[in-house]
Amino acid sequence: MTTMVTMMRVVCLSLAGFFLASVAHAADSADPQAGKRIFVQCQVCHTIGPNAAIRIGPPLNGVVGRKWASYPAFSYSAGLVAGRDKGNVWNAATIDKWLTNPRALVPGTRMTFPGLADPAQRQDVIAYLKTFNAAGQPQQ
Repeated sequence: MTTMVTMMRVVCLSLAGFFLASVAHAADSADPQAGKRIFVQCQVCHTIGPNAAIRIGPPLNGVVGRKWASYPAFSYSAGLVAGRDKGNVWNAATIDKWLTNPRALVPGTRMTFPGLADPAQRQDVIAYLKTFNAAGQPQQ
């Protein structure tokens, strides 16, 4: 029986390692130009780049690495404010969860976007967002 348990642990650890490696590879192969094309859907509510302004949602300049609900003069939902107060930061992992299903990450959010099902598209959008600093200037 001990041999069986050991084999199961090895299999589980191997699968976990494979999963983590595939996620890391997806992030490494993300394409900011593809993300720019996908971001067109986001532009209904969000702006990015020089002169970005509040629309239905806040501008997304410098969003990667920024605290939740921290763009000045934008009225955020209570769930995002609570996340900010907990110290939550928009990093690649949280943005990925947000883009998958905003309402699952932050119940009660006012964001009506249904989410992006394709993990590669989410990684491409994140790569695109990373190309802008807080002032909306391109960065590499």
